[in-house]
Amino acid sequence: MDHDDWSHSVFFGRGLTPEELALRMGGVPGSVESPITGTEAWRVVMDDGTDDEDLVRVGAYEGWSFALEYGIPTGAGRLADISRGGVEVVRLDPQPDHPPKQFAYARDGVEICSFGLGEEVWRWGQQPDFLLADLVRAGVLLPDGESARSDEGYADDEDRVTLGMLESRFGLALPRDVEERRLPAFVIR
Repeated sequence: MDHDDWSHSVFFGRGLTPEELALRMGGVPGSVESPITGTEAWRVVMDDGTDDEDLVRVGAYEGWSFALEYGIPTGAGRLADISRGGVEVVRLDPQPDHPPKQFAYARDGVEICSFGLGEEVWRWGQQPDFLLADLVRAGVLLPDGESARSDEGYADDEDRVTLGMLESRFGLALPRDVEERRLPAFVIR
């Protein structure tokens, strides 16, 4: 993922097709002419009167299906349901209007672990310490779960460390040209 141009929520799902991911998110088949690019997705959301709804573009890359959310994100509340039936789901949300950026992981219908980037000391879910060892190895947290970072302020570079750990741990990636690619799209209701 390009950390500098992360402007919308991204869902990664393993154990289902891109179209199944969209449908589990509430996607309506045939609701938007597709495939479309990222620019066209924003145009649909902003100009075509769907601004009270969400739109996703979906694809697959390196063993994961992915869904890029445009508009008002609605998928966070459906994370456990999206992951039912043995599916794994990772959600990364930039939260540009309400920081911090958020990470969430669900598997087989259960929200396992979530936290804000830069606020990894406050983790929640059924297994809040699920990624503690990974966060310690990355130098984000100490073994007792306290922050390994200084109190002198938080920098975007520190987000990169956590995002890099998540990408490595789960094998997450998006195609470099994902915004220009023409991908199937669905309005989320």
